[in-house]
Amino acid sequence: MQREELEQKIKEIVVSSLDLEDITIEDIETDVPLFGEGLGLDSIDALELGMAIRKNFNITFSSDKAENKKIFYSVKTLADYVETQTA
Repeated sequence: MQREELEQKIKEIVVSSLDLEDITIEDIETDVPLFGEGLGLDSIDALELGMAIRKNFNITFSSDKAENKKIFYSVKTLADYVETQTA
């Protein structure tokens, strides 16, 4: 999968798994934070998104909270992680 396709797929997963009615994949910038001041997701969203990413790409995440915070920072950091786990 090309990098651009991977990032688009992650954006689709964000929108569909979290039922974001007012946001489209075009609204999500690759480098913008997914949580807090960026897209505004919260910890419940993080759990749902993590499960959806795990299911779609058949990967696992660490139990290290600090590491996961870095992985889930943005679409770009998620794509970086997915690439390392599926290579």
